[in-house]
Amino acid sequence: MTRLGDAGDGQGRAEGDGPEAAASQIADAVERLSQLWSDAAQRASLRLSAHQLRGLRILEATPGLNLTGLAERMDIGLPTASRLCDRLEAAGLLERVLHPHSRREVQLNLTGHGRRLLTEVASERARALAAPLATMRTAERAALVQGMQAFLRAQRHGPARDDGPGTREP
Repeated sequence: MTRLGDAGDGQGRAEGDGPEAAASQIADAVERLSQLWSDAAQRASLRLSAHQLRGLRILEATPGLNLTGLAERMDIGLPTASRLCDRLEAAGLLERVLHPHSRREVQLNLTGHGRRLLTEVASERARALAAPLATMRTAERAALVQGMQAFLRAQRHGPARDDGPGTREP
């Protein structure tokens, strides 16, 4: 079986053209991309774990979320979410504030430092991604972007429409 990174006919095809073969072909690229993504995040001024970065990204997207909401979105237990928030708060990235309408509820908000760190991580990641993309031909980059957009649509909404002969599995 040939994978995307292997030498060969340049097409990186495994046996067959089904989803399992495509998944096998893409696995190596995903692993390398994941490492590039992680390495870039570690070049930020404050090194955080992937778990901590994920928590910050969730709070960036949903300011004022409470601890239960964060735990649910991260699929972790409340004690784990609380410890995560303790560490983020100690680092000056997160603040806990009383909910304005419910004195029993605490909202979680990013601090300015937390927002700046996320911006820095995003910039580092964009630079890291740009390097290999710059070596690709324009048509290859366009095909990659189109394929990734189709993947995201399929993940969110199910299969895309049939684009003609040979595009659907039997």
